Amino acid sequence: MKLPEKKAVFFDLDHTLWDFEKNSALTFEAILQKHEVGVNIPEFIKLYIPINLKYWKMFRDGHIGQQELRYKRLKETFDAVEYSIDDELINTLWEDYIELLPTFNHLHDGAVEILEYLSPKYSLHIITNGVQEVGKLKNSEIHHYFETVTNSEHAGYKKPDARIFEYALKAANIEKPHGVMVGDCIEADVQGALNCGLDAIYFNENKLAVKEGISQINHLLELKNFL
Repeated sequence: MKLPEKKAVFFDLDHTLWDFEKNSALTFEAILQKHEVGVNIPEFIKLYIPINLKYWKMFRDGHIGQQELRYKRLKETFDAVEYSIDDELINTLWEDYIELLPTFNHLHDGAVEILEYLSPKYSLHIITNGVQEVGKLKNSEIHHYFETVTNSEHAGYKKPDARIFEYALKAANIEKPHGVMVGDCIEADVQGALNCGLDAIYFNENKLAVKEGISQINHLLELKNFL
């Protein structure tokens, strides 16, 4: 079903356009080998994924700060693989991780094609709780598609807080009826946008069950059904 009156599309970045899991795995392979950390890397990455999501939710909800997010997600993963590591090395690893992560440039399948399809018809924008989004956009060569980039640090609020969506809409000079949010997180991207009065489409790549009435896609190119 086509969405009428739309002039702008707001995208989440990590897990929506930019393939966070693949880029993160490549980053861990590099830094763990660099520092000769003796863990089974595939096992470490597998355990890290849900731990990272848990701490991102805590960060998003305001229960922990950025430093705690970075340290605790690594510490808990090392504990899970029963590997003894000191705090100094953990801090070195997350510093290296943050520096190296945006240098990888894998995108979700169909990302460039859908941006090519949308860009002549709509203004395109980013709303993210992540960091170093400019580096990620430039290194993956999609920065030129976006007119504005709103992150939680600049806005002063994190998704799903309605105020970050209001900030992004103002930056883009777009009224709510003329915009739509696309993202992979049902709570932060979709419900956050809907609570703000902004239409939303859930990028449900893993085909999770969602409540009735939520617009969703399983592949980015399915946005053509809406826009």
